[in-house]
Amino acid sequence: MIAGSDMERRTFTEVRTAGRRIEGYAATFGSEARIGGFVERIAPGAFAGALAGDVLAMLDHDPGKVLGRTRSGTLRLTQDSKGLAFSLDLPDTQAGKDVLALAERGDLGGMSFGFIVPKGGEAWTGNTRTLHQIDLREISIVQAWPAYPDTEVALRTARDAWLALPVPREIRRRRLILAEVARAVD
Repeated sequence: MIAGSDMERRTFTEVRTAGRRIEGYAATFGSEARIGGFVERIAPGAFAGALAGDVLAMLDHDPGKVLGRTRSGTLRLTQDSKGLAFSLDLPDTQAGKDVLALAERGDLGGMSFGFIVPKGGEAWTGNTRTLHQIDLREISIVQAWPAYPDTEVALRTARDAWLALPVPREIRRRRLILAEVARAVD
């Protein structure tokens, strides 16, 4: 959570590019994420009420690095049976160029989203939280690790329409362990 805010963030990793457009899934239904001391999953349909508002696309949740927004039409969001799909026209800014370069190299960590859970929008069973309703505020392209490891980063280019660049689950697990150890040492 952000200090002084109720907004939460979750990370996923499925991205494709075509020219200056990047596409993929910012969230997938049914995947589990271990967040601190609990497990979280997103129920199908959780984004249904969130798609009508103005949602931003950012780089690493940084409001100083806006990449697009639904209000201008540079970010398009849809919900399907897999999850929250997006299509983003990258700007000709340094942040947009950085995202494109990282996507082409396969170096993106994935996607994330910032949200608020409205009253009654979640259910707990033991230490498992299921999100049934999400008030979406932003999606972000991230350069780090995903909270939900069941998604993948993929690159789409003109010569190779859907070249998948998944980071194997074991590598992601090791990276998370190393990051936790580094935090504990600090």
